Amino acid sequence: MRQHDTLFIGGDWVAPAGTGTIDVVSPHTEEIIGRVPDGTPADMDRAVAAARQAFDHGPWPRMTMAERAAVVGRLAEIYATRQGEMAEIITEEMGSPITFSQMAQAPQPLGMLQYYAQLGATFPVEEERPGTFGTVTVRREPVGVVAAVVPWNVPQFVIMIKLAPALVAGCTIVVKPAPETPLDSYLLAEMIKEAGIPDGVVNIVAAGREAGEHLVSHPGVDKVAFTGSTAAGRRIASICGEQLKRCTLELGGKSAAIILDDCDLPSAMGFLSIATLMNNGQACVAQTRILASRDRYDEVVDAVASMVRGMQVGDPSDPATGIGPLVARRQQERVEGYIRIGIDEGAKPVVGGLDRPHDRGWYVAPTVFAGATNEMRIAREEIFGPVLTVIPYEDEADAVRIANDSDYGLAGTVWTADTQHGLDIARQVRAGTYGVNLYMIENSSPFGGFKSSGLGRELGPEGLAAYLEYKSIAHM
Repeated sequence: MRQHDTLFIGGDWVAPAGTGTIDVVSPHTEEIIGRVPDGTPADMDRAVAAARQAFDHGPWPRMTMAERAAVVGRLAEIYATRQGEMAEIITEEMGSPITFSQMAQAPQPLGMLQYYAQLGATFPVEEERPGTFGTVTVRREPVGVVAAVVPWNVPQFVIMIKLAPALVAGCTIVVKPAPETPLDSYLLAEMIKEAGIPDGVVNIVAAGREAGEHLVSHPGVDKVAFTGSTAAGRRIASICGEQLKRCTLELGGKSAAIILDDCDLPSAMGFLSIATLMNNGQACVAQTRILASRDRYDEVVDAVASMVRGMQVGDPSDPATGIGPLVARRQQERVEGYIRIGIDEGAKPVVGGLDRPHDRGWYVAPTVFAGATNEMRIAREEIFGPVLTVIPYEDEADAVRIANDSDYGLAGTVWTADTQHGLDIARQVRAGTYGVNLYMIENSSPFGGFKSSGLGRELGPEGLAAYLEYKSIAHM
């Protein structure tokens, strides 16, 4: 039982304003494994005030970027010593298979800290340009106080994709973890304190929707960085638009994996299993639409079905597990609801279906639908679970058309023996990130989506620029 009675505000552990608590429930055992305070609007007021004080009067924004990058580098060194513990906590609280937690849930946040520490050491804060009557100094300054609202599926990844560049930029920040997964943020707070980041620069308050909306709407917040559903993103965008508040939104996805006829299916399946079913299918970038030509359709269906059958479903702490439980009962019911919809629409589950693989825990049978079309709801709406839909195409132009026939545009892949031809296909698909014969999110490259998948970009130099304002100073 991981019990926490305080919130991390102003560089210290403080008592919450209210008496409510959040029970953290294991998706595997359905037992309570942790308890933390449920943050209130009053707690958010206090956190924003601490961040505001640190930004307006504290040393952090007034340090050089290289100095801040060095502190972030210290945080990275501390994080490296505790990433094994971080991986275990995330597996416990949200059911991510331990192998995925050890491969991605903890190492990728560490990699972001290391990347931005290195980038910040040499990033140009000022540059001079020739002007009409003299010289213009173009200066980059921190945007101010940031509200970071993060989801439960990859909690440290999403915190760090915001926190690392915001810190290097000189911003201060209030992080609101999801109520399903607050435990990892307490470990992060311990590391932040140990790294010597000044008081008030980072504040962490786990809370539900009401306190989260209060934070987003707070007049003391200069920028909102949000990852989550498209519906919630629209609400946040409307608040930010009304207040002329900067925002970065990374939202939903319904990505397509295009299997070309020259693809070597046996060799592709190992990488495709990660691209499609990472984190129990609870990933916005998951390639849940698999597009296969009619000539090889049955062969692709069989290969994907065999891939899914070969993945062990069970205890996420077992290294042999490939698919663990979903994060909550409501998520289990949501995904099973989509499986029913797919059956009602006329698609055929060749693997999985509605029979639960375990009596205890929020498990859903990994499911592969054949006989589907891109017009079906299972092909158009984000399910956020281990459900794949194999859709036929007539030719490559039709495959690109189907891939682009979506409200979303976050990610995608193409699988082919000809990498250069794969790059040609990639250039035609309207998605913010793409892979040829694999899918990866690179720290050095911008991540974000087209269309309803969001606004702005994270990661890379572009991710740092998102936390900077540009100032032009003309002089003779």
